[in-house]
Amino acid sequence: MRKLMMLSIALAGTMIAFAQNDKMHKHNGEKLDVKIIKVAEFVINFTYPGETAEQTIGKYAVAKIEYASGRKEDISEKIVVNDKEDWEKVIILEEATAAVGLKRQGEIRGKTAGMLSYRTSGNADKKSMERLKKEAAEMGAPFVLLTSEKDSRFTTQSIKKGFAYSYK
Repeated sequence: MRKLMMLSIALAGTMIAFAQNDKMHKHNGEKLDVKIIKVAEFVINFTYPGETAEQTIGKYAVAKIEYASGRKEDISEKIVVNDKEDWEKVIILEEATAAVGLKRQGEIRGKTAGMLSYRTSGNADKKSMERLKKEAAEMGAPFVLLTSEKDSRFTTQSIKKGFAYSYK
């Protein structure tokens, strides 16, 4: 009887240990059972149950975390971009790691006119960024990872390239 009781206690302890997972809710609807290691400025480090390999995901892909302790933490709000008119909602990602966990939609480009223009170089930079964001918004992508910027000091041309990203 005593052995049965000890076995029951050991089994209950094991079940409690396995039940101590955190839950990560992604914006694409996925819910993952994980163990959160660290929430940094742009990324979240975690492991899957029973594994030691550390994984990384960008914070923009994650809506919230429910810790095993019961505490809940909102990570990022979902950005909904329906069409070109929502271009101002598009976010320029500061680091490539911020795009981890998002889906690459394709390469995009924003460009302004060359030699003859009434724009100043500062306005050309703003206009090329606006065009880049509008192209992303047309694809339904709320994020752009900027890969190159080329602004001429001698003309009013500005070219920006990047990759558009979405949740799914």
